[in-house]
Amino acid sequence: MRVIADIPHARYKIQIFLYNAKYLVKIELGQFEQTFKIAESDVNGLEELKRMITDQLLQNSLERFISMRSDWEQAFKNKEI
Repeated sequence: MRVIADIPHARYKIQIFLYNAKYLVKIELGQFEQTFKIAESDVNGLEELKRMITDQLLQNSLERFISMRSDWEQAFKNKEI
């Protein structure tokens, strides 16, 4: 797996990888990450894939990150039960 693009962003670390004929878009925020896998054949190259990373996608990702953090905090509280 190799990094083929880093997308600058004020809040997230966004990287695009290429592995086994798939693009992997990885969005990181703190200790959490989300990865989207897209077949190379489903897009017309890297530039089209980059255009798919919209403000709406990132806003939805933020909502998932908040949910992930909440789930993890609850699991951590319950570790002693």
